Amino acid sequence: MRWRVIGLETHDAYINMALDEAISEGIRTGSSPPTIRFYNWEPGAVSIGYFQGIRDEVNLEVCRELGVDCIRRWTGGGAVYHDSGGELTYSVIAPAGVFPKNIIESYRLICGWIIRGLEILGIEAEFRPVNDILVKDKKISGSAQTRRGGILLQHGTLLYGLDLKTMFSVLNVSRQKITDKMIKSAEERVTCVLMHREAGREEVYEALLKAFTEDKDYGFGAWNRDELVRARELAEKKYKSEEWTFLR
Repeated sequence: MRWRVIGLETHDAYINMALDEAISEGIRTGSSPPTIRFYNWEPGAVSIGYFQGIRDEVNLEVCRELGVDCIRRWTGGGAVYHDSGGELTYSVIAPAGVFPKNIIESYRLICGWIIRGLEILGIEAEFRPVNDILVKDKKISGSAQTRRGGILLQHGTLLYGLDLKTMFSVLNVSRQKITDKMIKSAEERVTCVLMHREAGREEVYEALLKAFTEDKDYGFGAWNRDELVRARELAEKKYKSEEWTFLR
């Protein structure tokens, strides 16, 4: 099987999630190849899992004040703050038969590529089921997965830097005021690349790219016209719609 790799791009939340869905549809109909893509979020965004209620998870007022987008993902999992300068995000989309049937094993396989990328950077990490990657018992990466119509989509983030103050202000982590104690407590559970290695974002991306493509038949590609048209349509009609955002 030959993979198409889409190099690091920057989009808003709506296009980022719409592209994942458009590719999934394209692979299903045979018009898109299995795809690995890397991307940033601009502006920053909060994404919530498909089964979550946005008002429960997100401080919408603060998001509006800060210009942070809010979006419901197609995948499950929890609410995530995507800092435009503080993370690298990936998506892997391919026929489900390419991966182990067991969900944890499929997570282990794909998360193993992130672990390999960190290893290239000299950072030792481990997979913690169901879908987390830890460095010295602190979370550095989380992922979410869905399988629909015979297609597996997994996307996830690698934390490059940490802006816990903003993260806490946009997420309803706690109804209390943001305190130094809360931030200290989070620092004991979460980490990022910069806490372990002075590396530029480009170097981190190159390490991930190498790890994700090792031992694969692949080529760098571009979006085809149908994918872009469909992604723009999904972004406008679905991902930006109140009906989808406030589904629960």
